[in-house]
Amino acid sequence: MSAPLLLIAAGGTGGHMFPAQALAEAMLNRGWRVKLTTDARGARYTSGFPHSTEIEEISSATFARGGIASKIVAPFKIGAGVLRALLSFRRDRPAVVVGFGGYPTIPALAAAFVMKLPRMIHEQNGILGRVNTAFASRVDAIACGTWPTDLPEGIEGYHTGNPVRKAILERAEAGYICPGDYPMEVLVIGGSQGARILSDVIPPAIASLPMAMLRNLRVSHQARDEDEERVAKFYADNGVQAEVQPFFQDVPRRMTEAQLVISRSGASSVADLSVIGRPSILIPFAAATGDHQTANARGLVEAGGAIMVPESKASPEALATQILSVLDNPTAAMQMATAAARFGRPEATEMLAQMVEGLAEKGQGT
Repeated sequence: MSAPLLLIAAGGTGGHMFPAQALAEAMLNRGWRVKLTTDARGARYTSGFPHSTEIEEISSATFARGGIASKIVAPFKIGAGVLRALLSFRRDRPAVVVGFGGYPTIPALAAAFVMKLPRMIHEQNGILGRVNTAFASRVDAIACGTWPTDLPEGIEGYHTGNPVRKAILERAEAGYICPGDYPMEVLVIGGSQGARILSDVIPPAIASLPMAMLRNLRVSHQARDEDEERVAKFYADNGVQAEVQPFFQDVPRRMTEAQLVISRSGASSVADLSVIGRPSILIPFAAATGDHQTANARGLVEAGGAIMVPESKASPEALATQILSVLDNPTAAMQMATAAARFGRPEATEMLAQMVEGLAEKGQGT
């Protein structure tokens, strides 16, 4: 008998793809076969998936973006994707289908619903995304990465936490070096795509720090392609040692070495910070659906592991004050690192894997 197949469907952002990767790694280690369906955007984040993961790009669309023409075409694209998923499932029937959110998950979850396959969704944020909301009453289980998660009335969720990649998990509670009069690292990450506001306010905030501190500082700043050159030039013109890139492949290493991380509060970023245990300044994306990034940050802030600065108040002066409150206070920085690590859920991947196997067992009994 061949190994059972787990079908993972994930949307086209790192926030969806990184926890999907973590589950793929865990299930392959348990002897399962794993297949990932995503779109062209999601395919950009598949380089870290284990080589034995079968990856398929599938047709889907969203009604939330684009003009009238896009909205007219959307149902036909989704329908084509569902049909393709149905044909694929009949050839190689998944034991379980797991959706991680985003419109590219629609075909797989819809096909699993039609075929009555065991199925579940994992919601990374404190508020369900549009697709997960649509399928919340049509799946067998909902795993929640952020707790509490705002769920539709009558729907129950199970708090697993957000799975993190193996490269993050290997650094769980890595020793933290307090800031001091020696070389220090600051990591600036704006989610998987960078963030314009972080490129606008963080460089001048850092440049305004005392010169004695700047001499010891090295910045790793993730910026959008269109912002990369100007951000790098600003740092250089102001005598700040900085490496600016659109995407860092080695975020786990850089985060481990950092005395401070400045970041959006996407669910995966918060999970990574809390598993490794690093002080952070979180600037939630104000336009996020349902303000879910504020919900994501709240638990870590209340635990004492992070400082939250609303986007509306994220001026260079305000950020400089908060940066100094960490880098100029070794005791407070260590307390934040410890609090962040206590808040982390490194067991999230294991709990999610157990849910998958439990659903598979129930499916065999029906």
